[in-house]
Amino acid sequence: MRFDIVTIFAGFFAGIFEHGVVRRAMREGLVSIEAHDLRAFTHDRHRTVDDRPFGGGEGMVLKPEPLAEALESLGIRKKAGNRDQGSGIRDRGRGTRDVGTAVILLSAQGCLFTQSMARELAELERVVLICGRYEGVDERINQLYCDMELSIGDYVLSGGELAAAVVVDAVMRLVPGVLGNEASEEFESFGAPDAEIQADVEGVPRSQHGSGGLLDYPQYTRPAEFAGLHAPEVLLNGDHSEIRRWRREQQLRKTLLNRPELLRRAVLSAEDRTILDSLESGWRGES
Repeated sequence: MRFDIVTIFAGFFAGIFEHGVVRRAMREGLVSIEAHDLRAFTHDRHRTVDDRPFGGGEGMVLKPEPLAEALESLGIRKKAGNRDQGSGIRDRGRGTRDVGTAVILLSAQGCLFTQSMARELAELERVVLICGRYEGVDERINQLYCDMELSIGDYVLSGGELAAAVVVDAVMRLVPGVLGNEASEEFESFGAPDAEIQADVEGVPRSQHGSGGLLDYPQYTRPAEFAGLHAPEVLLNGDHSEIRRWRREQQLRKTLLNRPELLRRAVLSAEDRTILDSLESGWRGES
């Protein structure tokens, strides 16, 4: 899989991808990542990439000409018919563009980047990321070239470089072969529900549920006692069914406490709903 990043700070990425699974994936040829300096596509002695916004206002806006030239140099053509963005990643930017490519503008005005979106992007062959700066990017670049706008959260960054690194990391780790254990992606926060996970191997009962859109359960390791706190006894007794039940309760507990809005779209069983009712009743009793 290939990632191209268009930025005015190409040096920002010099060290950020030289660690962990990203470095290994690049070394093994599973992923390639290249940052492209937007200033290389300017033609004045000051290498100007920004200008004042029409209509007034604070800050500066990235100019359309250098961005268009940078994208064209990467083989990205204008969207056929300048159509509006579609409802899904594979519906966007259709026409003359290779359907295995997505061009993404990183922007505080974009739709929220999620794990399910990362899975969709991981199925593509190429992702081109445009890093906004200052007050943003001339909207015509978005209209002419971009398949979608993405935001990594409800806050404002000084530029899209950090967001680009987040998107690359989240997507790259879902590319087949990148993670040492392919099941790691299934059993984690925002992972797949049980119905989408392969059956247990060699008859060993699985000790965890697929998250089905919930947060992950808390983890413990040796020593069993630390600073007066003990790891839960259920994790030490070797009973996979008990461990699995406890972990599911903890997933629900943590999600209810930290991200209750996720429960509205999570895949929940009747047993899950019973556990949630019990948790909520217990908390109401304590208040």
